[in-house]
Amino acid sequence: MTSTNPPQAQGENRKDAAAAEHDLSHSAAKAGPFSVTPSGGVAKDNSDRTQGSWNQNMGAAKEALGGLTGAEGLKQQGIQQNKEGKEQEAAGQVNDLGKGIGDRLGGAVGGAVAGLTGNAAQKEEAQKQHDEGKARQRGVEADLQKQVEAEKGA
Repeated sequence: MTSTNPPQAQGENRKDAAAAEHDLSHSAAKAGPFSVTPSGGVAKDNSDRTQGSWNQNMGAAKEALGGLTGAEGLKQQGIQQNKEGKEQEAAGQVNDLGKGIGDRLGGAVGGAVAGLTGNAAQKEEAQKQHDEGKARQRGVEADLQKQVEAEKGA
């Protein structure tokens, strides 16, 4: 005969809810150059990320076309453009990651100060700054995860 321990079941439910909340907190949806978090934060990617990705695609196309047609100059130009695009995208990711972390920290501190002073408008603005920073940070993390998965598949 099995009996259910109500406090244990409640503890398991809380644990499951916390795990789901943690997973949701670490998620972001990407729509083109925009990242959106479940908390409502929206951030636009640094232009170097978008331009770097474009340069990688164009470089890969030139490299493939040069290889197909035997145009060694075009192939080498494509290799170089792809490499520069990767560097440019990485620089944009570092920029966005730093800005995201800074915005999250600034928003958290601003929210705490606003809470102490009772300034609701300032607290709302600080929360918005925090959420945008989180979206920016999670967008970089999502892109990096996608790159790792692509490299594993290659």
